[in-house]
Amino acid sequence: MIKEVEVVCPPGQQDDQDVLKALVSASISISPKRITGVKVIKRSIDARGRKVVYRMQVQAFIDEPIVPEIFNHHYKNVKDAEQVIIVGAGPAGLFAALQCIDKGLKPIVLERGKDVKQRRRDLANINKQGLVNPDSNYCFGEGGAGTYSDGKLYTRSTKRGDVNGVLRTFVAHGATEDILVDARPHIGTNKLPQIITAMRESILDAGGEVLFDTKVTSLVVQFGKITGVQLANGEKLLADAVILATGHSAHDVFRMLHSQGISIEAKPFALGVRIEHPQEIIDRAQYHCEYRGPDLPPSYYNLVEQVDGRGVFSFCMCPGGIIAPCATDVNEIVVNGWSPSKRNNPFANSGTVVQINMEDVPGDLNDPFRMLNFQQQAEHLAFKAGGGNLVAPAQRMVDFVEGRISADLPVNSYLPGCKSTDLIEVLPNWIHARLRKALPAFGRKMKGYYTNEAILVGVESRTSSPVKIPRDKETLQHPQLAGLYPCGEGAGYAGGIISAAIDGVNCANAAAAFLS
Repeated sequence: MIKEVEVVCPPGQQDDQDVLKALVSASISISPKRITGVKVIKRSIDARGRKVVYRMQVQAFIDEPIVPEIFNHHYKNVKDAEQVIIVGAGPAGLFAALQCIDKGLKPIVLERGKDVKQRRRDLANINKQGLVNPDSNYCFGEGGAGTYSDGKLYTRSTKRGDVNGVLRTFVAHGATEDILVDARPHIGTNKLPQIITAMRESILDAGGEVLFDTKVTSLVVQFGKITGVQLANGEKLLADAVILATGHSAHDVFRMLHSQGISIEAKPFALGVRIEHPQEIIDRAQYHCEYRGPDLPPSYYNLVEQVDGRGVFSFCMCPGGIIAPCATDVNEIVVNGWSPSKRNNPFANSGTVVQINMEDVPGDLNDPFRMLNFQQQAEHLAFKAGGGNLVAPAQRMVDFVEGRISADLPVNSYLPGCKSTDLIEVLPNWIHARLRKALPAFGRKMKGYYTNEAILVGVESRTSSPVKIPRDKETLQHPQLAGLYPCGEGAGYAGGIISAAIDGVNCANAAAAFLS
């Protein structure tokens, strides 16, 4: 017999089988001797009361053995099957490829950047020398932006598809089973490369192809149908279905589509800064104690405030994290954040941004690049204010709100370095003004948040794509081109690893139906 029970236990005991058996025994009035094992289904930290506890949904195995679950996935061989071209090897592209295999199609994955191992050299050049390779950086390369930008798997996109199926695929390729039960699952940048490599090997072992340093320069179209892609080396690859999963920073892809007369649209996004605190400040505020101790993970936060009719909110919060330089071209500053699996760095960072609506940006309402140009203007201003070599403009929090340049900056995690600047030189006035009002309000919601120990680093601009590639709601095809499937964050249909992966699965299913 298996019974599902909710239990509560102190930190440090959440993995102790004897403790869990005792809690289940007390809950359902059964002898602990009859409980052969307890399996955690869901687990979350509850810090609302005076004492922090773990709340868990568990399965108790009574008078029968607990059987460990096996996560191996056996993919069919598709070496000689009909081909689908997938442009981009981020979460959307990789999950689309695996789903194509399940559907009996051969994926050919084209990635403009390098594999995860080779990418490390280019990331080192970014961090140490401020040199950006436009095709291999924090955004471009195997695994996409998610590989070296944290691996947070928390999502609210449960209605889009099988979230648990995506998580199980990660576990089958090397992620810990914790991601199946934690309320805010997280893999960690240090572990993702091995998992992404294992996913690539699954694709290759099944007869698919993954090509690196392979950039698509145009789509091959005949009579309103996609027939393949043209590569930068002059080669053409042919297929009747192309899944375009190029990510939110592939600006050249948007311009390629526009030049070919393929419709794209401007889309709202959000812009602001990345804010970093000493992690201990966040822990004290959230756990209501001076010292977190070894039994609790570094704490996170989620803040939102309405300021002058506009949402200001935290985004992509990284406990125990690092601020990363995520520019994809020269003369721009873009910041993001990531954490290792243990989240054991001394800082906590989060994007803090203001929603930008279409009417906020001047220009032709029909210009599909209106929002993209606005985004790039902020990134170029940030680069100019930093003075080059990816040095970022920065300001202490209270100094920012009170309108003075910081005399010095706190030690922080941004490796290329920061320059003390008045961020009004970088941010549009109406965004700057709303942030100045929101930060003290955040401080009233979370004790200790509003402090000059915190640093604001500019700019956080790649919150989502500023361009949308339209598609039919039913077929998921571009309305002008049969067989073209705009997919993931870059097309405007996802916002994070899980939702991008789900969209990749959905597009692969749609392509399989189209080709059948």
